[in-house]
Amino acid sequence: MKFWFGITLWKRIMGMLVLGIVFGALAGESAASISWIGDMFIRLIRMIVVPLVFVTLVSGVVAMGDPARLGSLGIKTLSLYMGTTLVAITVGLVIAIIVQPGIGVDISGAEAKILPAAQPLQDRLLGIIPRNPIEALANGDMLAIIFFALIFGAGILLAGDKGKPLADAFDAGSEVMLKVTHMVMEVAPFSVFALIAKVVGTGGVQQLLTVVPLAGAFMAACVIHVAFTHGSIIKFLLNLPPSRFFRDITGAQLVAFSTSSSSGTLPVTIAVAEDNLGVKKSVASSVLPLGATINMDGTGIYVGILAVFSAQVLGIPLGLEQYLLIAAAATLVSIGTAAVPSASLFLLATVLGVIGVEDAQTFLIVGFVFPFDRPLDMIRTVVNVTGDLSVATAVAKWEGELDEDVFRAEPVE
Repeated sequence: MKFWFGITLWKRIMGMLVLGIVFGALAGESAASISWIGDMFIRLIRMIVVPLVFVTLVSGVVAMGDPARLGSLGIKTLSLYMGTTLVAITVGLVIAIIVQPGIGVDISGAEAKILPAAQPLQDRLLGIIPRNPIEALANGDMLAIIFFALIFGAGILLAGDKGKPLADAFDAGSEVMLKVTHMVMEVAPFSVFALIAKVVGTGGVQQLLTVVPLAGAFMAACVIHVAFTHGSIIKFLLNLPPSRFFRDITGAQLVAFSTSSSSGTLPVTIAVAEDNLGVKKSVASSVLPLGATINMDGTGIYVGILAVFSAQVLGIPLGLEQYLLIAAAATLVSIGTAAVPSASLFLLATVLGVIGVEDAQTFLIVGFVFPFDRPLDMIRTVVNVTGDLSVATAVAKWEGELDEDVFRAEPVE
């Protein structure tokens, strides 16, 4: 037991991930019988994510000491998130143009998948303001929770001395929730083993191999974006060693890979940001929940590549205007997308609509992609979470809320 806990958590997760792949390959379909272990971990994460976000975000706002700082932090955060998402989509489009994954692909045998109607952008923006904060908390409406927490935290600051008891309570609550997160994370290695074994055992890898050009284009774009875009942010904008950054976030990336959910990974992401990267609570608890909701680098890459793939399959010529429309549409619809598995496919109808693809054709494209979407979803969630942590580190550095000694030290998680 002492030996097990003496190993750094991310190494335990990595080891169990490898064992899960081997077990899934050997056990085949029967590997699904242990998926309940992974489901248990996901339920634990979902149990803590709403109270964690609300309590730590309120505590983070109070820790700023000045409501005016919210404006500065918010502008930097939103600018970086939207900027990196736009770059991600551009990378995806360029790679898709070079690789041309849709040339020669026949989707006539695919079973059409009906997508839910896309919510208009104005409704998404209006939905940020909750009609009932308690209802938003109960439903896990993350944007509404973030909005209310920011307002509530600012109210505590403006109340001055009278708000101090509440400030102390939320500060204590934040520490408690982070300790609970660390407790839950001890289940992660076994969860990763079960989840990856199910994916491999039920044919995820084999299905992925049937669409090598599309999957290859997507994975190449992900590697390029993570290495060059986020590596450049750390290296050139922050003057910090990228090798340390990528080493320190391994634990969060592995959990993101196994759960395919930015929201489900959020407690781990916050813990990694604070413990390994040295991001102070005031930034980690505000920037990261927002990122899990609106920062969709991996999703942007995937939707951009799928849009070009769809046009090539359907014989639709694309010019500069169409590429710009795809990039703009994908960036806008990514705001508030549910941070859950396969959410990217819900965006596709809106993005393809701007280049004239009909719903019936979109449903066929989704039907073709859907069987092997899960392995790709695991990869794009890793990209999303990496982007969250990159932006949080940048904002923390610019706001003077980054402990560089912690950043350069050996990782805790």
